[in-house]
Amino acid sequence: MSVSSLSVIVPVFNEQESLVSLHEAVCKAVQPLGLPFEVIYVDDGSTDGSAGVLADLHSKYPERVQVIELRRNFGQTAAIAAGFDAASGEVIIPMDADLQNDPEDIRNLLSKLEEGFDLVSGWRAERKDPLSRRVPSALANRLISWITGVRLHDYGCTLKAYRREVVEHLNLYGEMHRFLPALASWAGARVAEIKVRHHPRRFGQSKYGFGRTIRVLLDLITLKFLLSYSTKPMQVFGKWGFFIMALGMLMGFITAILKFLPPYKDVTGNPWMYLCIFFMLGGLQLIAVGLLGEINVRTYYESQRKRIYTIRRRLPRK
Repeated sequence: MSVSSLSVIVPVFNEQESLVSLHEAVCKAVQPLGLPFEVIYVDDGSTDGSAGVLADLHSKYPERVQVIELRRNFGQTAAIAAGFDAASGEVIIPMDADLQNDPEDIRNLLSKLEEGFDLVSGWRAERKDPLSRRVPSALANRLISWITGVRLHDYGCTLKAYRREVVEHLNLYGEMHRFLPALASWAGARVAEIKVRHHPRRFGQSKYGFGRTIRVLLDLITLKFLLSYSTKPMQVFGKWGFFIMALGMLMGFITAILKFLPPYKDVTGNPWMYLCIFFMLGGLQLIAVGLLGEINVRTYYESQRKRIYTIRRRLPRK
C-alpha cells in the first residue's frame, strides 16, 4: 500500500459489549498492512459502560487509541465530524461500533482507493438487517442517487475510505454524514463503491427509528439546494418567482376579459382577480428572497475569501 498513514473513526453510543472485540478485529486487520494507524473512538454521550471500556482501551494502547467523549448525544454526524477533526491519517475510515461492519474490508477499501479514487464507499450487498430496515433503506438510496446524480447502492453504510483532503473542508450537520459521497463528488472528488461484508448485530439493538428517516428526507432537500444552487440562489427563487408571476398575469388577463362579459362586469367578487393578486405578490416575494440569498452568498464567500471551486493539483511554473 502506498498510503502513508490511516485513521479509523468509530462513533460509539451504548456499545460497551462490542468495543473490545471490535478493537481487536481492527488491529488484526490493519497491522499486517504495515501502516502507522490510529483508532479514534468518539463516545457520543453513551449512558452504559462504554466510557469505562474506552478508557481501559486507551490506557492499554495509548499509542494507538484516541478517545473523544462528547458532552451529550449529538448524533452520528456530529460524532463522525469530531473524529474527522481529530484524525491525523492520510486516509480516514469511519465504521460502526456494533461489529456489523467487518474490519477485514479495510484492505479492500484501501486497494480501491489506490486506483486513483478520492472516496470509496462500502456497499452492504448482503445486508443482515431486518426487512423493516432494508426496504426503506433501498428506497432512500434510489431517491438519493436520483436527486444527487451520484449513483450508489448504499449511502447508509458507514464504512467508507476518504482521503484527508476530501473531508477537511466539508462541514457536517443534521444527518449529512450519509451524503458525504454526493458532497465530495460535487467538490470534484472521484467516488467509487465496492461490496463489503455485513454481519448480524450481536449485542444491543439498533438506535435508528422512523424519526431518523424523516430527518434524512429533510436533509436531502437541503442537500439538493446546496448541490445545485448554493452559489446561485436567484436561479431557483427567481425562476419560480417569474413562473408564478406569469400565472398571476394570466389570471389578470382572464379577469380583464370577464370584465367585458355581461354576467361578470362586477369583478370585486371574481376569484380570478384574487388569484391574480395572490400569485403576483407571491412571485415578487420569491424574487426578493432570491436577491437576499444572492447578497448572503456574496457576503459569505467574499468576507471569508472562500473560493467557489476546489483544486485537485497545481503544477507551478519552474
